[in-house]
Amino acid sequence: MVAPLSSWPWNNLGVYKYLLYGPLVAKVIYSKSWEESGRDSWCLHILILCALRGLTHQLWTSFGYMLFLVRRRRVIKDGVDYEQIDKEWDWDNFLILQAFMAALACYMIPNSRGLPIWDFRGPPIVMILHVLVSEPLFYWAHRFIHGSGYLFQNYHSIHHSSRVPMGFTAGFATPLEHMVTGVIMGVPILGSLSFGAGSVGLVYGYVLLFDFLRCMGHSNVEVFPYRIFEALPILRYLIYTPAYHALHHTEKNSNFCLFMPLFDALGGTINKKSWEFQKETSKGYDEVPDFVFLAHIVDVSHSFHCTFIFRNFASIPFSNRLFCFILWPIAFTVMLMIWAWSKTFVLAFYKLRGKLHQIWLVPRYGFHYFLPFATDGINKQIELGILRANKMGVKVISLAALNKNEALNGGGTLFVNKHPDLKVRVVHGNTLTAAVILNEIPKDVKEVFLSGATSKLGRVIALYLCRKKIRVMMLTLSTERFQKIQKEAPADCQQYLVQVTKYQAAQNCKTWIVGKWITPREQYWAPPGTHFHQFVVPPIIGFRRDCTYGKLAAMKLPEDVQGLGMCEYTLDRGVVHACHAGGVVHFLEGWSHHEVGAIDVDKIDVVWKAAMKHGLKPVK
Repeated sequence: MVAPLSSWPWNNLGVYKYLLYGPLVAKVIYSKSWEESGRDSWCLHILILCALRGLTHQLWTSFGYMLFLVRRRRVIKDGVDYEQIDKEWDWDNFLILQAFMAALACYMIPNSRGLPIWDFRGPPIVMILHVLVSEPLFYWAHRFIHGSGYLFQNYHSIHHSSRVPMGFTAGFATPLEHMVTGVIMGVPILGSLSFGAGSVGLVYGYVLLFDFLRCMGHSNVEVFPYRIFEALPILRYLIYTPAYHALHHTEKNSNFCLFMPLFDALGGTINKKSWEFQKETSKGYDEVPDFVFLAHIVDVSHSFHCTFIFRNFASIPFSNRLFCFILWPIAFTVMLMIWAWSKTFVLAFYKLRGKLHQIWLVPRYGFHYFLPFATDGINKQIELGILRANKMGVKVISLAALNKNEALNGGGTLFVNKHPDLKVRVVHGNTLTAAVILNEIPKDVKEVFLSGATSKLGRVIALYLCRKKIRVMMLTLSTERFQKIQKEAPADCQQYLVQVTKYQAAQNCKTWIVGKWITPREQYWAPPGTHFHQFVVPPIIGFRRDCTYGKLAAMKLPEDVQGLGMCEYTLDRGVVHACHAGGVVHFLEGWSHHEVGAIDVDKIDVVWKAAMKHGLKPVK
């Protein structure tokens, strides 16, 4: 039997739970319409306060994910995985509960009517009541819950199930716990009202400061320099730190205080490692990744899919949502700021086979790559990323999508030729991309139509298929390029490569491999039942209902991957683009060569078998 008040009654409502704010919104509208005043205005204040509290949790969570700023000061080194994100998905349930607790208090307490904007007598009273009542009350309640097997197992264990504390974790608890927290938070406010020193500003200030400190403690980023505590040792007992609170999450038998370690000191429950651990974390550390995937943002809307923007959104496959359009102007402004930023971002990380893999982000958007005047700047950013990885001791860096564009840098050859002494292996990963596409093609296919036929991927796909005695219609207007590729094929296979110059030539072919953007009009020439394989970035839009469309080449990472909590563009969880997977395989195999420039057709089966050996799986 489920323990009472251990689950939220609106769990099954999904996003419709926000309709529970409806009575408060209705009351605000009613009050404004009838020009009422007094206590009814508190409904508006409650709604504003809920929004500000939610924003506080969001900003602290975003800060914790800004690895390009905080990676050296992370307290717990692990990444936040999908399991934790899903558990904390409805972290804001407590705001609904405490909103109605506040509304009930406003209508039951006469002193809550007509409060002034500010009263200077209020803050000292609130501070005294917080230290003398709220802090010890929370400490003893918290310690009691940990000492009670029933209470901890049925209530508090849910909060501790989050392995890596984040801003959202501060709000992830059961209804009973948040009712208790709401009472503890309300004592100083109610006390100030009792003394006639309450004010609107005091309520806003105390509640937001309360949430701010809660989120700070759960942020997993040590924000206090250790020298402050060495200069003023008494501060150690007046304010807790993220490192201090993290020890409570990992060891569970110490550091029970709300915000002031003084009460742990009085109760004899300070973890002996607290101060040294805080000092070590504050100093920062360098954890060198073994593998780096150098990505870029696809478009303005896709920028919302970064973990430090909206974590929940980033944990599911990308698709345009209503809020993407509403916030588009803000995202465009941020894009201009990011474009001016000169450094590569650390976007995310995960561990595979016990080794650290990181995803770095070049601060450029997809359309930038097609602006002639932006070429040098983009290559400079990619080069800086490679040199940074080389200096850190990274073993393999894999270039994503347009970062290895042939017209941009020759598939990475520009950097390898310019820096012949690179220790880091530069990999475009296209060998595995080609292998994934080729292994998607049914074994009984005798003919394919290939657009983008003279590109890096198009060339090797054509050469591989012709060796299998499959007829390849290569769409290209350049006879010279076609003949050059045809001559690379074995003499007895050259006849299987056929140059075509129009899409009409494929009107009877049901297997299309698309390496170049095609319009709805061009797709019209495919016969019903055609399947469009593709390696074009961005992917083509499926206009034909009588045809099927494959996604970009991708592979599922092995089951032992840890700490991965974001999706790559439109791909499912745990699935990465084939070029990303190609870099992973390159690292796991310990290959010492660069994989840049033209793809070696003889390496396709070798790379594919290596991927299978290491537990990567094709996406069906």
